[in-house]
This record gives sequence, structure tokens and C-alpha cells, in this order.
Amino acid sequence: MRDLPEDDPVGQPTNPMAAAQRAARPALRRRFYQTATVADGEAGFGVLLDGRPVRTPARRLLAAPSRALAEAIAAEWAAREKIIDPAHMPLTRLANTIIDGVVASPVPVGQEVAKYAASDLLFYRADGPQALVERQSRHWDPLIAWARAELGARFVLAQGVVPVAQPEHALAAVRAAIPSDPWRLGAVHAATTLTGSALIALALARGKLSAGQAWEAAHVDEDWNMDTWGRDELALERRALRFAEMQAAAAVLSLV
Repeated sequence: MRDLPEDDPVGQPTNPMAAAQRAARPALRRRFYQTATVADGEAGFGVLLDGRPVRTPARRLLAAPSRALAEAIAAEWAAREKIIDPAHMPLTRLANTIIDGVVASPVPVGQEVAKYAASDLLFYRADGPQALVERQSRHWDPLIAWARAELGARFVLAQGVVPVAQPEHALAAVRAAIPSDPWRLGAVHAATTLTGSALIALALARGKLSAGQAWEAAHVDEDWNMDTWGRDELALERRALRFAEMQAAAAVLSLV
């Protein structure tokens, strides 16, 4: 069984100049395969295109730890009718990131999630208008209560944006809750950066929130502004792409 060509759409050319040119002017390729399937192997459940293994940008095998997750990744490839557009393949991109960037170096990834907890979105509340204050409380207070009950973490809330120091015991509780498994860790990291909240990401990982609920909690302020001042269609398009990334993170958490 042969690997995909060196210039396959999920890999990088071996020539560094060509890689730089490709990064500057990404070219989308036409679909060149008939089938996207899954096969069990030493690295896990690999994704195959016409029987040939797909590789990540760092030339590692694109393989997932569970068949269900690998099949979900393969489904993204099968869904590409004519053009292979990574922008519409968020699960593949997240898998690539985890395989290439998290598996070998999980500690810095976990540390970055922990940093978010020190200044989490949920800690900083508006002092008005009252409708926004109530909306924040409705979405965020249950998560603060969940962190206290589930993680044993008691946090300090503040109004405005002036930084407030959090108790070390609370931050230690969050660090202990961050998953060590690289796939779950990578998904939690993705959810954290997408939402601005380590607590939302951990609640998602532990089944407290669905992807939609987590997304809604993360966009309380933005939704209130849009309800008040009107919607920006371009911003909504960007948000839809980011929500697809959030759904990919949720898929990894549920399928690993």
C-alpha cells in the first residue's frame, strides 16, 4: 500500500520554498479519489483514500484512536464533491493539529488552557445594562456553580475588565481537570480558544454542555450587541465557520 503523493492536499511539499509559496497562495485541489475509508493499523484507525493512507502536514499518518472518530473524519473527505477545501473540513484540521502538535508535546498545550482559567470569560461581568447583566447571569452562573460542585473550584467574580486574581486552589482544581489524553486535550484546547473560557471547554468535555450550549454561553455579549444594534452578516459567516470548529472539538470529545 503506497502513501499519498508528496504534494497531497493535507501534506506539505518537501521543498521549503515551495511550502512558503503554498502557504502564501494556497491552491485548492480537485477531488482525486473515489472512496474514503477507514482501516485498523498500528497507529490507530487510519483514513484511506482509494486505499492509500492520508498523512498530516508533518507527514504523520492521519489516524484516530477510535473507529467512530476515524469514520467521521473520512466522512469529511467523502463529502467533498469536487474541491478539497480544508476550510470545510474542521475535523480533519483538528485531527492534524492534535497528531502533529499535541501528541508529542501535551504539557504546553495543557498549560495554555490553564492560563485561560486565570482570566476566564465567565469571571468578568457587565455592570449594565440590566438586560445584559441578567443574560450573563443566566448563562454563566450555572457554570460557576458547576465548577464549584464538580471541580471543587471557587472563583472570584468581578465587574468590568480590571483583572482579578483567582485563588490558587481554584486554579489548581482546573489544572487537575484538564485531560491528559492528547486527543481530548487537543479538543479542550480548541474549545477554550474558540470560546475564551477554559470552564466552558471543561464543561463541554464533561458533558455538562452540548456544543450549541457552550457556543451560546461564549457569545452572550456578542449576541446581546447584535440584538441591540443589528446583525453583521460578514461576522455571522465567520462565526459559522468557527462554530464548525467547535462542533469538531465536541465530536472528538464524544468519539474518542
